[in-house]
Amino acid sequence: MIFKKPKFWDLKKPNFISLILLPFTLPILLSNFILKFKSNQTSEKIKSICVGNIYLGGTGKTPTTIKLYEILKNLNLKVSTAKKFYTSQIDENIILKSKTKLITANDRKTILQKAIESSQDVVVFDDGLQDKQLSYDIKFVCFDSNNLIGNGCLIPSGPLREKISSLKKYDGIFLKYENETQVDQLNLFKKHNSKIKIFETYFEIKNLDSLDKSENYLVFSGIGNSQSFKNILLKNSFIIKDEIIFPDHHSYKKNEIDEIILRAKSLRAKIITTEKDYVKIKKQGFNNISYVEVELKIKNEKELISFLKTKIYE
Repeated sequence: MIFKKPKFWDLKKPNFISLILLPFTLPILLSNFILKFKSNQTSEKIKSICVGNIYLGGTGKTPTTIKLYEILKNLNLKVSTAKKFYTSQIDENIILKSKTKLITANDRKTILQKAIESSQDVVVFDDGLQDKQLSYDIKFVCFDSNNLIGNGCLIPSGPLREKISSLKKYDGIFLKYENETQVDQLNLFKKHNSKIKIFETYFEIKNLDSLDKSENYLVFSGIGNSQSFKNILLKNSFIIKDEIIFPDHHSYKKNEIDEIILRAKSLRAKIITTEKDYVKIKKQGFNNISYVEVELKIKNEKELISFLKTKIYE
């Protein structure tokens, strides 16, 4: 979905606009009601994992999927990642294909069948928790500690695909943070599912040595959580002179990049963006733009490995 998140979504409480939009959450409520009755049947020929979210965008699903792929490969399992094909999300497909063994198709049932036919032990889906046609052996929900559940309302009144109470049907949470997670956030999750496993994660810049932090930078991005990208740059002492934010999954036109280059020149700054954005513009020949490659780190990784082994080998 291509969108620019409304600021009122992440207020502490619903505001007047949220309240006006409440009647328009009915389709989401109906869809989630139907979701309760979907089959829980899973394939005996393969283990399936889904890394999804209930907060719309910017929770780190793709880096988490890649990390799970790496962990499972180190366990000597035949593993693939999976992504339903959307033209608007080609950036994520490109990254997954470059870093994992990716299977993609127009529907997730076909993807699962392809994984079975290629004798995979495990398939890790990037997104798809709300898919009514498929169930999974392990279901993870991703959150960003800065936004968490926003104002707590469903789309379009707020950023949630499902009510927070839906956590009772999921197995684990990946909670991405920048400093330290807060006890009240962990308690919020446990309140709705006392047995849910919580794995705390954070990003590190993988290609930091190739970037010159003494330069001034103009930053641009078209991702679900642009603030998270800016914060990791500031945390690593980058000097940011200006920032341009585009909608999530933005498809860049040449004139937009030309304008960014002109603005950077006027500021005497270099240009830096995310890896997701860079893979969409590098084919246009813009070689004077740097990008940040992030790597997901898991605070309690040993506990996660133990959890995965229990679920996969049961």
